[in-house]
Amino acid sequence: MPELRRDDSLWILDFGSDENRFSPDWLDAVNGHLDELEAATEPGALVTTATGKFFSNGLDLDWVQAHPDQFFPYVKRVEEFLSRVLTLPVPTVCAINGHAFGGGALIAFSHDYRIMRGDRGFFCLPEADIRIPFSVGMSALVQSKLTPRSAIDAMTTARRYGGAEALSAGIVDAVASEEEVLPTAIELARSLVGKDRGTLGTIKQRMFASVTAALAEPLA
Repeated sequence: MPELRRDDSLWILDFGSDENRFSPDWLDAVNGHLDELEAATEPGALVTTATGKFFSNGLDLDWVQAHPDQFFPYVKRVEEFLSRVLTLPVPTVCAINGHAFGGGALIAFSHDYRIMRGDRGFFCLPEADIRIPFSVGMSALVQSKLTPRSAIDAMTTARRYGGAEALSAGIVDAVASEEEVLPTAIELARSLVGKDRGTLGTIKQRMFASVTAALAEPLA
């Protein structure tokens, strides 16, 4: 399960050591950690990462299949999670240690910066292949972070990007070795500490107002 640790002004959230899918229990745990982060008032920064082969494989499709009547409320909860991370009042950096698929890629896009392991792991939006269209809000999130060309490629081809390809497409901001991906993210996050939370939160809310509004729309 997710774990949060603090090193002075830096908060490090480890999503876990399995596929880190967004089960209701997983979302409860992560949101509880974000509550703790947001309860603090001093400037800080957040780094997210995971342990092992996966950063996150996104939606918990096994849970969805077992609870088909709860699909729409579940997806709305995931969209609320994406919106929350997108507008956190601290700088956010994700250290993508392994595969980031579907919702795992979307939560990476919700961060301010992305550092990806360069030698192994794929970043992929597989929706076109698995016949699950992006919601309006999820589409808006991806398009807010990529150029139109890169958004078309990533969203319509289900392409699997390795680290170097993801960097070239503007999906991530840097690549690093397995040993350096987290230290690189931490170094970047530490350089961003010091901004007033109220000011930074307001800037993000206004910057991404159209995205958060789209993520709040009812599902079709």
